[in-house]
Amino acid sequence: MINKDEIESLNLEKKDALEVLKWGIEKFHPKIALACSLQAEDVVILDMMSKIVNKPKVFVIDTGRLHQETYDLIDEIRQKYDLDLRIYFPDYREIEEMVNKYGTNLFYKSIEYRKMCCGIRKVNPLKRALEGLDAWITGLRREQNFTRERIRKVEIDEVNGGIVKINPLADWSWEQVWEYIRRNNVPYNRLYDKGYKSIGCLPCTRPVKPWEHPRAGRWWWEQSGDKECGLHYREVK
Repeated sequence: MINKDEIESLNLEKKDALEVLKWGIEKFHPKIALACSLQAEDVVILDMMSKIVNKPKVFVIDTGRLHQETYDLIDEIRQKYDLDLRIYFPDYREIEEMVNKYGTNLFYKSIEYRKMCCGIRKVNPLKRALEGLDAWITGLRREQNFTRERIRKVEIDEVNGGIVKINPLADWSWEQVWEYIRRNNVPYNRLYDKGYKSIGCLPCTRPVKPWEHPRAGRWWWEQSGDKECGLHYREVK
């Protein structure tokens, strides 16, 4: 393992995305994996990983309520890349208990219920996916949301047992992400062609207008809040 002081001494903030990713894979392989939500940032990292290591480890959390376009993309990346791809599902008993008690669409009723649903469908499977890993990779970018403005390219994930969390695209812009996708012919979620900017579960995601914030399409019925599901929780100060 590695501590915060050691990370700072490596000066990784000044490295580009590919250098950060190479460092992480060389340091932690095979106990490192990409958390892939099938969004644009994640497929960029997946493509980069495929050029660094054979059969990169990738996991997807299938909440049971994803868009068909997201499932189509899973099949597409399976065909294009040689991956060690794992799919994680929520515990059916937790889902049954929640739905029977609060209803199928409980997330529309309150932020508390929505976060409960996210916790069962996303956060709990993530904990299982991270078991046995020393590091995980995400597609987080600082410009995505105010809750992500302070993320580091490499940081210690205290929420998940102190493992290392690598965010190689932390300083990338939206334009850089799409430039990479087009230049490298990377498969992407076709919902982006329909006006989506941030993609989650089908009932909780909608397209956004050109002038709207990308996260406006997530849980759009909520008038305020951090627009986070809990996978990447960090205290905002």
